[in-house]
Amino acid sequence: MRVQLRQVAPASAAGAPGAAVPEGAVVYAVGDVHGRIDLLEELLAGVVADAAWHPARRRVLVMLGDYVSRGLDSRGVVELLRRWEAPGFERVALRGNHEDLLLRYLDGDHAAGRHWFDYDGLEALAHYGVRPAPGRGSLEALRQGLRQALPEEHLAFFRSLPVSHGEGGYHFVHAGVCPGVPLPAQSRHDQMWIRRPFLESERDHGAVVVHGHSVTREPEVRPNRIGIDTGAYRTGVLTCLALEGSRRWFLQTVPRGARG
Repeated sequence: MRVQLRQVAPASAAGAPGAAVPEGAVVYAVGDVHGRIDLLEELLAGVVADAAWHPARRRVLVMLGDYVSRGLDSRGVVELLRRWEAPGFERVALRGNHEDLLLRYLDGDHAAGRHWFDYDGLEALAHYGVRPAPGRGSLEALRQGLRQALPEEHLAFFRSLPVSHGEGGYHFVHAGVCPGVPLPAQSRHDQMWIRRPFLESERDHGAVVVHGHSVTREPEVRPNRIGIDTGAYRTGVLTCLALEGSRRWFLQTVPRGARG
């Protein structure tokens, strides 16, 4: 893999409001990783290299959630994010719906476990060494197995994840926001789970919402939102939105064999 820099039109030319991050800051937001530690390592190296060209007082990395399930190594992704440091960087990791399901399941919600397993949660368990065994593959047995296998540091990481983060005229969440509801009043559930009402809305949300959760082939830039989930676990394209002042650009991993 390699990281490719992609330029996009300035905010005004893209039809978006004049959103900006605070002066002196450069912000990097990364979409859904879903266990692709190989892509995350490559992209984070690209972020650090790109930041060297921007003499900002603050450098902020915002991860938009869904670190686990699918991919190659959910455990490795969590460990990398938990330990990741780069000179001058702040790191904000948000909670996605997959982390929400994992925590609800660990707390005894079997319905959340069934839902999670319908969307490849069993792969996350396998990454922690937990696999259904003949006669012992019940939801409760698997829950207990995950609880025993999950390092306490990883559990603390999951529980510490906020659902949103703000920088200037941008609001960062995993899924989106409920149209018509002021940002401070948004529910935790909507910000991790909402899809169609948010995606179809043309309302001004009070800030440009940067989100993942809903896969698109290319980053989706709309007047009121920017979607950056490019389905990395299956496409090999992990996307990062970079923001400085009112400027925007993208960093992406490029699948092996693709022409740049």
